[in-house]
Amino acid sequence: MRTGVAFLTAVLLAGLALHIGRAQSAHEVTRAEYDRWKTELSNWGRWGADDEIGTLNLITPAKRREAAALVRDGVSVSLSLDLDTEPAVDNGSPFVQEIYGLGGDGWHIRYHGYGMTHIDALAHVFDDGATYNGYVPDEEEVLANGHPRSSIHNLKHGIVTRGVLMDIPRLKGVDYLEPGTAIYPEDLEAWERQAGFKVSAGDAMFVRTGRWVRRARTGPWPIAEQAAGLHVSCLPWLRERDVALLGGESPQDVEPMVGGPGVQYALHNFLIIRLGMHLFDNVDLTALSETAAELDRWEFMLTVAPLAVRGGTGSAVNPIATF
Repeated sequence: MRTGVAFLTAVLLAGLALHIGRAQSAHEVTRAEYDRWKTELSNWGRWGADDEIGTLNLITPAKRREAAALVRDGVSVSLSLDLDTEPAVDNGSPFVQEIYGLGGDGWHIRYHGYGMTHIDALAHVFDDGATYNGYVPDEEEVLANGHPRSSIHNLKHGIVTRGVLMDIPRLKGVDYLEPGTAIYPEDLEAWERQAGFKVSAGDAMFVRTGRWVRRARTGPWPIAEQAAGLHVSCLPWLRERDVALLGGESPQDVEPMVGGPGVQYALHNFLIIRLGMHLFDNVDLTALSETAAELDRWEFMLTVAPLAVRGGTGSAVNPIATF
């Protein structure tokens, strides 16, 4: 009898392993496929050889009017973390505030990394020396004056568009996703069906993983090594839907990237370099999730006003969702 039970257990475990293996292979993206996507999915030249704003071109006047029409309740929610002055394993460059008088203070902000809510400009990352639309910077010029092309200064007039929340922990029935949990295209589409909307061209898409809920309960951990996030197999989906902006509670990739091309930040960097997509890193979607659930509305008007820094590679920001 025990032998029969052991045999049956072994068969079931083997079947489970085969199922898991098939599931992983269905999402696997080889290096050759990833490199091919650099051409097949590229937006280089789509809006002209001199374009510097990439997918922000998808935010048309009509899209802004669509976003404004979503404001019915007059409820606004911040998507930003409070600026954290405490160093931690996930906050290597904490915010520094200098109080120099009763009516004055100064700040030191080093926003790239994992501890501050910020937006990445298209001049933030490079592949073989080039970024979006083939811009190849001169290092001496950049070190002296900042980037002459594709800097955050292009966003001086701000961003207004429809924002949508992809609340994946709510989809899965959990408070947060464990680090290393991958989000696949079918997860995004399952949430669309549950929430009753569809991501469309010009949208700003925010993907909640529950990072800040988990951090509050268990403490910080090394996000660069372990993070829930989008799998690289989502790239064709994001290109097909013509997402204008993407935000995540960490840099957007799942870490480690099982079944990926073996490239660090494969999705994050591809989106900036090949699609020309500005990215929001380290947003806090906790309050947005609670408000959206209360209102039963997962789309909203997004407004963002990056600092007007000439030559900058991004900006600390406080994105606002208004319902």
